[in-house]
Amino acid sequence: MAEVLDSRIHILNDDDEIISKNMQVQLEQSDSKEDRNEIYHPPDEWLPITQSRRGNSWTATFHLLCSGIGTQTLSLPIAFLYLGWFWGIMCLCVAFVWQLYTIGVLVSLHESVPGTRFSRYLQLSIAAFGVKLGKLLAIFPIMYLSGGTCVMFIITGGGTMKLFYQLLCWDCSSKHPLTTTEWFLVFITLAILVSLFCANLHSVALMSFLGATMAVGYCTILWIVFVAKGKVDGVVYDPSEAVSSESGRIRSIFNALGIIAVAFRGHNVVLEIQGTMPSTPNRSSSKFMLKGVVASYLIIAMCFFPLAIAGYWAFGNKLPINGGVLVAISTTLSYHMSKPLLGLIYMQIIISCVTAFQIYSMVVYDNLERVYASRAKHECPKLVRMGIRIFFGGLTFFISVAFPFLPSLALIIGGISLHLTFGYPCLMWIAIKRPPMKSATWWLNLALGCLGTALSVLVVLGAVWNLVCRGLDANFFHPR
Repeated sequence: MAEVLDSRIHILNDDDEIISKNMQVQLEQSDSKEDRNEIYHPPDEWLPITQSRRGNSWTATFHLLCSGIGTQTLSLPIAFLYLGWFWGIMCLCVAFVWQLYTIGVLVSLHESVPGTRFSRYLQLSIAAFGVKLGKLLAIFPIMYLSGGTCVMFIITGGGTMKLFYQLLCWDCSSKHPLTTTEWFLVFITLAILVSLFCANLHSVALMSFLGATMAVGYCTILWIVFVAKGKVDGVVYDPSEAVSSESGRIRSIFNALGIIAVAFRGHNVVLEIQGTMPSTPNRSSSKFMLKGVVASYLIIAMCFFPLAIAGYWAFGNKLPINGGVLVAISTTLSYHMSKPLLGLIYMQIIISCVTAFQIYSMVVYDNLERVYASRAKHECPKLVRMGIRIFFGGLTFFISVAFPFLPSLALIIGGISLHLTFGYPCLMWIAIKRPPMKSATWWLNLALGCLGTALSVLVVLGAVWNLVCRGLDANFFHPR
C-alpha cells in the first residue's frame, strides 16, 4: 500500500510571514496494481483550501459562524413542538455539547502525526481507516454533503430573493415578473461571480465575516421580535396534541431529533478551515483554531437557544410544520411586522446563503482541482479554475431546478451524512491516537462513535417513515 508522508519546512521571510513548503516523500510498497500506479500528488500550494496559510483565530471564527449558522436553525422550534419544553431543551443541550466535543477531536487530530497536517476530512479518514476504507466511508458523504448544502442554498436563497422582491414591489410588479427558476439563476450567478474573485479558502474570510454578521443578525432579530410581539392567540404547548396517533408520536420524535442534529453543521469543513492557518513546532495551529471554535460556538449558542425557545414560546402548536419560522414570519407575523424589518431579515438570509455557499463549494473546487493537478502535474490555470466554478454552479443550479422539493427531504439528506458530525471523529480518534483498550477515553469515543452512526440511521429511517405517511409533492422542474 502506498503511504504519503507530507512534511513541511516553515520559513520566516523578511516580513515575518510564515511560508509553508511541502516536501512529499512517497514510500512505495507493493500492494496492488492500483497502488503501484498511484497518480501524482500535487503540493498543497496548488489547491484552494491550502494555497494560503495566513489565517488566524479571527478568520477561523468568521468561517465557523458563516458555515455553522443557517436557515436550518429556523426549524429548531419545530423540534420543541414534538418534544415539549423539557426534552426539547435537554436534547438541544446534549447535541450542542456532543458536536462541540467532536469539533475539538477534529482540531486535535489535524496535526496528530508529527510533520503531517490533515487539512481535509478525507485525508484524515484515509489516515484512520486506510486508503480504500477511508475513501469508501468519507468521499461520498463529504462531496454529497457539500454539493447538497450548496443546492439548499440556491433553493433557499433564490426563494428568499423572490419574497424580498414581492415585499418591495407588491404594488409595482411588472406584467412579467421573474419566475422562481429565474430567481435561482440570479442567486447562482451572484454566487459564481463571488467565487471567481475568491481563489482560495482564506480569501473568503471577508465574505465569511459578512455572512456571519448577517446570520447572527437575522437570528437575533427574530427572537427579539418574538419576545416583543408576544404569543399567538390560543397558543398551546402540549406535544401530545401535535400528533394524535402513537406511531405518529414516535415518528415525530425521530424527526425532532433529526432537526436538532442537522442544525449543527459544518464539521466537514472544520479541518479545511484549520488548514488555512500557519503552523510551526512552536506555534501549533490547534491553539489558534480552538480559540476560534470557543468564540464562534459561544455566539452560535446565543443564536440557537434563544431562537428555539422564543420561537416555540411565541407559536407553540401553531407553528407551521413545513418551513418553520421562515414561513411563520412570512404569514402570521408579516401583518404585524414593518416592511423594512421583514425586508432586512430577507436580505440577511440571502447574503448569508451567498457567503456560506463559498465555503462549502470550496471543498468541491479543491477536489476537482486536485484531480486536474494530479493528471496534468501542474497547477490549475485561471481559465480551468473559472471553468470548474462555472461547471459546479451550473450543476447545482440544474439540480435545484430539477428537484426544488429537496428542502422537504432535508432530514434524509442531512441524516445520511450525520455521522460525519457525531460519529466518525470519535472513531478516527481511536484509530489514530490508539488509547489503551477499555480505558475511559476509549469507551467514551467508541460509545459516541457508535451512537453517532446509529443516530444517523434513526434520523434517515424517521424521515423516510414520515415521508411515506405524509407523501411528497415532487414538483420536478417546477419550482414554486
